Amino acid sequence: MASPEAQETGAAPAEGSQVDAGAEKIGAPASPRQKSWLVRHFSLLLRRDRQAQKAGQLFSGLLALNVVFLGGAFICSMIFNNVAVTLGDVWILLAALKALSLLWLLYFAARTTRHPHAVLYHDPHAGPIWVRGSLVLFGSCTICLNIFRVGYDVSHIHCKSQLELIFPVIEMIFIGVQTWVLWKHCKDCVQVQTNFTRCGLMLTLATDLLLWVLAVTNDSMHREIEAELNTLMENFSGNDTNTCLCLNATVCEVFQKGYLMLYPFSTEYCLICCAVLFVMWKNVGRRLAPHTGAHPDTPPFHLHGAIFGPLLGLLVLVAGVCVFVLFQIEASGPTIARQYFTLYYAFYIAVLPTMSLAGLAGTAIHGLEERELDTLKNPTRSLDVVLLMGAALGQMGIAYFSIVAIVATRPHELLDRLILAYSLLLILQHIVQNLFIIEGLHRRPLWETAPEGLAGKPEAEPPRRGSLLELGQDLRRASLAYIHSYSHLNWKRRALKEISLFLILCNITLWMMPAFGIHPEFENGLEQDFYGYQTWFTIVNFGLPLGVFYRMHSVGGLVEVYLEA
Repeated sequence: MASPEAQETGAAPAEGSQVDAGAEKIGAPASPRQKSWLVRHFSLLLRRDRQAQKAGQLFSGLLALNVVFLGGAFICSMIFNNVAVTLGDVWILLAALKALSLLWLLYFAARTTRHPHAVLYHDPHAGPIWVRGSLVLFGSCTICLNIFRVGYDVSHIHCKSQLELIFPVIEMIFIGVQTWVLWKHCKDCVQVQTNFTRCGLMLTLATDLLLWVLAVTNDSMHREIEAELNTLMENFSGNDTNTCLCLNATVCEVFQKGYLMLYPFSTEYCLICCAVLFVMWKNVGRRLAPHTGAHPDTPPFHLHGAIFGPLLGLLVLVAGVCVFVLFQIEASGPTIARQYFTLYYAFYIAVLPTMSLAGLAGTAIHGLEERELDTLKNPTRSLDVVLLMGAALGQMGIAYFSIVAIVATRPHELLDRLILAYSLLLILQHIVQNLFIIEGLHRRPLWETAPEGLAGKPEAEPPRRGSLLELGQDLRRASLAYIHSYSHLNWKRRALKEISLFLILCNITLWMMPAFGIHPEFENGLEQDFYGYQTWFTIVNFGLPLGVFYRMHSVGGLVEVYLEA
């Protein structure tokens, strides 16, 4: 028989175990209920946050859509009925939109971004250096364009309203502030005042889009204005009715030539601003993972032994400059001889197949590579692909219209056959180059790819505590395994760099020629006679700015492909 003390000590644990068992019985159903309530609560909060974000995007998108439709209605009314709605009315509407956008840009830079916890994340893929450099370059050219416009209006101040001087001044202030804000905040993921920020971004985007539409419309009209002005100068005989003439013909000619020379840059600036603003709009309220916020440093731009690509590209560039100078000298006269058209299209027929072959070779090398596809969600890359495909439709559309006109007329002259071959090769080159760039953009950069020796293990070994010497030896072994894994890809990387550099220089050449005033589609006369003056003028003036933007955007994509090789 146990002693009373032993019985008491034995009863105490039994009683405690019974209490614990009772507590487990009582608390067992309570823990899952509490956990499910927390899960439901947090999922509800996340759902409401996503719904609020979608509602903000929808409202701001509708705001931009209505502004674009209103401005488009004004511009179309000016084109088809310039008596009821004049160009001055369109300028007044755009001045009001630029003033509102300017106020929001100043508020965004002064208040929103300085708010505590306003910008917690930065998109590493948004706003690469070539985009910001293009913003500054084309913005500066657009400001110079408005300076030439102000000078031209001042020289005709005796027959023009002084209110016309206000519109280019407002545009210069708007362009300067917008360029500074986009350069400084293009990577920001704003977390405060999200709905107001989205609406401001969409209002500014709609304003830039309307400025682009007006620039394209004026580009289709300034040639007629210039022809009318030349006719007026030739027929001027001292009549008092023709009083709107410049007192200093030399100064006015400088202003006019500078205005016409810099005019294409305004369309490019508006398109780049629209792209950057759209990326900023997508990044509002976006929360990045910690590992995506710290992006490894992009390697600097070096040739790395590339020889043939730069040499062939420089050869194409020199030949393009020669063709450009000859065509510009001939275009300054009253008519352009047909041999200059033949020289222009022959240059393109020689360059475009070479670019297509280079793009096909690069696409095949991408297929042979062992780099993984980057499947992470990336709004900037998605926008790059959409812009690349959309901008290619400009030149491809003009090419298809030319093919229909040439085949329907059954040409027998050399120039018509050259135009047909040029159109077919241009379509092929756009398709092949898009495949090469898109395939390269979706490849994981080499510095982000895991080594085969480390990535092949199904489970990582548990971390061990050791000295700094052991840690250094582990890092050295990992580096050697990385170098050993990718040493056999050197020739592929070198070939990709050669192809990318060659295509970069070729696209710069093909961007330079239409951007600075070579438009043989206007002067050759074949498509214009087939479609009519007004129809062909509209087709070309909507397609050419997109073609210029495509070449510039391709250069940026090819630079990224080169750096990631």
